[in-house]
Amino acid sequence: MAPPALWFEHALLADGWAARVRVTVADGRVLAIAAGVDAEAGDDRGGIALPGLPNLHSHAFQRAMAGLTEARGPEGDSFWTWRELMYRFVGALTPDDVQAIAAQAYMEMLETGFTRVGEFHYLHHGPDGQPYADVAEMAARIAAAADETGIGLTLLPVFYAHSGFGGQAPTDGQRRFVNSVDGYGRLNDGTRAAVAGLPDAVVGVAPHSLRAVTEEELTAVSQIAGPVHIHIAEQVKEVDDCKAWSGARPVEWLQDRFGVDDRWCLVHATHVTPSERRRLAASGAIAGLCPITEANLGDGIFPAAAFLAEGGAFGVGSDSNVRIDAAEELRLLEYGQRLTARARNVLAGGEGRSTGGALYRGALAGGGQALGASRPMGLAVGAAADVVSLPVGHEAYAGRSGDTWLDSRIFCAGPVQHVWRRGRRVVEDGRHLAREAIAARYRQTLSRLLAR
Repeated sequence: MAPPALWFEHALLADGWAARVRVTVADGRVLAIAAGVDAEAGDDRGGIALPGLPNLHSHAFQRAMAGLTEARGPEGDSFWTWRELMYRFVGALTPDDVQAIAAQAYMEMLETGFTRVGEFHYLHHGPDGQPYADVAEMAARIAAAADETGIGLTLLPVFYAHSGFGGQAPTDGQRRFVNSVDGYGRLNDGTRAAVAGLPDAVVGVAPHSLRAVTEEELTAVSQIAGPVHIHIAEQVKEVDDCKAWSGARPVEWLQDRFGVDDRWCLVHATHVTPSERRRLAASGAIAGLCPITEANLGDGIFPAAAFLAEGGAFGVGSDSNVRIDAAEELRLLEYGQRLTARARNVLAGGEGRSTGGALYRGALAGGGQALGASRPMGLAVGAAADVVSLPVGHEAYAGRSGDTWLDSRIFCAGPVQHVWRRGRRVVEDGRHLAREAIAARYRQTLSRLLAR
């Protein structure tokens, strides 16, 4: 049961920082905000309040692979060798396994300050590639994990039909992912039914990549309602293969044929030319950046400094969930730019501006747009009461104020205190309230899977 109000010593509101802030909550949303007031009896209290961050790109089941793909193979390892290991792992997962793993991942997201997740969900069918009796069985398990943990859910069922550019036949390793356009329509409808019981769930569409769809299929799928997310230009090989097939680079090909606008999220877009980058910035589409996974897979570094200078919008995601940490995604995003430019405070956006403040506000706005979250975003009247508090007495935040709290959260790994989702506390003193049960089930699941 959510309390009638939350009270914070300090809070980052939509129009800036304020002290002694009382947030009244009704039906999971912010009803009123008063600054410079004392707490009242029954209020739930926290230290430094921030709006919860959106995690715009997750493959929840891959959380179970974390740490299992770090041994060197006989030849140079890459995204493509990692993918073969992933295909072998995914073949064993049951619906119960997927729910247990997703709950663990979502719990960890909440503990680090992510309060909504975009689940790019492509594990649809049984191990033999046949649909379950309920075609949306796996989507329902994702919804159950979100309900159990309390995280906000934007569920993005993936359309996957081919193994390579030009409509190549899918491989055996992809059989659990594959649908026809008609089958995908039924899956999308089933997904909407599966999330109907969640308070503010969103369903979108996710053509997996230009490798996995034809132009005709992409046209059909992208006409379904909701945000559109697509993997694109993550790897150099992907760019080269697209050029060999079509004569164009992936982002260029997409931009030339589809009305890429603010409904779209281009996930990764790592390898873009200056022309592609400028068109992406002008389109209003979101660049979905996943710095931890992109580093882990050796993808490369997105040209974020130039993109943001051109007015581009971005969000961050945990992707493969090899490491789930909202602040670390933002930290690594900036550090990648620093290593490339051999400079500091690259993404601050101007002289005297806080890098942490620019990163946090950018990821909040862009991630919320990409996930179809209802406006307004942040701590504002009418917004979802999704709040992360930092412990004001912790040494990481001592002597700081305003955006330097964000700098300390991101660059000094300052801890999270509590998290509220729709006004209900789900994380207390850094631990999810259902951690013991969720983690125990996850350990049992992994023990069984890895003993095979």
